[in-house]
Amino acid sequence: MQFRYAVTAAAIGLSLAGCQRTAYNDSYSAPPLQAQPVNPVQSSQLPPAGGANGSQFPAAPTGAPNAGNPQQQQAMAASAMDVTKESMVGSWKVSNGGSSCDMFLTLTNLGSGSRGGTRGCSGELTAMGSWEVSGKQVLLKNRDGSTIGTIYKTADSRFDGSTASGQPLSLSR
Repeated sequence: MQFRYAVTAAAIGLSLAGCQRTAYNDSYSAPPLQAQPVNPVQSSQLPPAGGANGSQFPAAPTGAPNAGNPQQQQAMAASAMDVTKESMVGSWKVSNGGSSCDMFLTLTNLGSGSRGGTRGCSGELTAMGSWEVSGKQVLLKNRDGSTIGTIYKTADSRFDGSTASGQPLSLSR
């Protein structure tokens, strides 16, 4: 019995010892750090903004399908399969300019279209907020209602087109 009291007293003593207040005294402070020499600062002229083309944005990629080519757009629209809103609802894998991400489309009304969004996308698709079917094309829109991409049904579970800036865009399941 005495042993149990001794162990309990020791445990209480140790826990109270951890609660002691420690006063900081300048006599225990570390000595100040010594100044170290530094290399001299160098300077040089920066290249012009935007590189060779003088723009602050990189040049648009060449060879992107439908990028500024009305004949290709018309050919894709003419050969597109019929599409319904109901067939679009759900999750899609997106390929955009060499990267991939996810797109989710619902039938919930949002402005003139339906609510939609992306996850893990870059560029224009990060601002996607809605979508709508117009004839045989599907318009992807940002939160302001501006079209950021147009796609056409090219197979049972595949849509192809481009973003407003001309990047190739494909959706598949």
